[in-house]
Amino acid sequence: MTEANARRKPTIRDVAAAAGVSRGTVSRVINGGHWVSPSAREAVERAIEETGYYANHHARSLATGRANSIAFLLTEPTQLLFDDPTFSILLRGAAEAAAKRHRTLVLLMAGTHEERETVTQFVRGGHVDGVLLISSHGDDPMVDALTSAGIPTVACGLPVEPRHDVVTVSVDEVGGARAAIAHLANTGRQRIAMIAGPPDLPGGKFRLVGYREELGNRLDESLIDQGDYSTASGTAAMDRLLDRAPDIDAVFAASDRMAAGAILALRRRGKSVPEDVAVVGFDDSGLAETMDPPLTTMRQPFDEISEQMVELLDRIVDGQQVASRTLPAQLVRRATA
Repeated sequence: MTEANARRKPTIRDVAAAAGVSRGTVSRVINGGHWVSPSAREAVERAIEETGYYANHHARSLATGRANSIAFLLTEPTQLLFDDPTFSILLRGAAEAAAKRHRTLVLLMAGTHEERETVTQFVRGGHVDGVLLISSHGDDPMVDALTSAGIPTVACGLPVEPRHDVVTVSVDEVGGARAAIAHLANTGRQRIAMIAGPPDLPGGKFRLVGYREELGNRLDESLIDQGDYSTASGTAAMDRLLDRAPDIDAVFAASDRMAAGAILALRRRGKSVPEDVAVVGFDDSGLAETMDPPLTTMRQPFDEISEQMVELLDRIVDGQQVASRTLPAQLVRRATA
């Protein structure tokens, strides 16, 4: 650039010249990257950085009628954002996916009645173009609020109650649970218990379905207990299971945190893991590999879930028809099974 150009604010024309593409291609990249080849997108993004171009998002919002931002809406108590690592991983992945599309990600919490009312007013006010709905319970009023207002929404997880035609991105809950039980059975375990999650959440409902399906006629309902995904609930559930069936030789917990709690209870009872009781969790959100012993678990592809949720929401906002997606869970073998 000349000295005069250096003092002038870079324009789309400058970016196009630096990237060797048309101004229309630059505009498409800035507005979400649809119908742009990967090589052209890379050239434009590099040119934006080199020229120091900064899009006027306010002006663009006035012209397009869009906020150019999306919401990450967690319908849980605020503390769970910090206590449960799965939420922070999904949040990080969504932020990265939104940034690639030049969208701002807004974090919204709706764990109380007051928060739900505030969030509903906010999204209806046009402050975001759509919502990534995280951890929606079966009777969650936010689903009704969003759908009735016509807010583009993509939910994380299968609907527990299929009342609404909401697009979802989910892990294969049933298939993942079946793989966990099959692994335990293949290692010779006979008395396989389960600590299920809350039945009004997808993981709580469908992982239990998978457990039951895989065991079939070997199923013993007395070997099922329930927690709330917390470590303490895993410990309490394991204690109850051992009281009813001290001959348990394996347990499948519907979350890694409950698996950690189960191991605490087993150790207090003088049982070793995995020699006496094998343990398998679900998530692989970082806790599993740091446990002692490291936890065998079903890995959720959190980064891919976030990426695909943002992609589908972007397409819905653009008026495209999209279908829900289900991603496979992967067995990660470690020391507990």
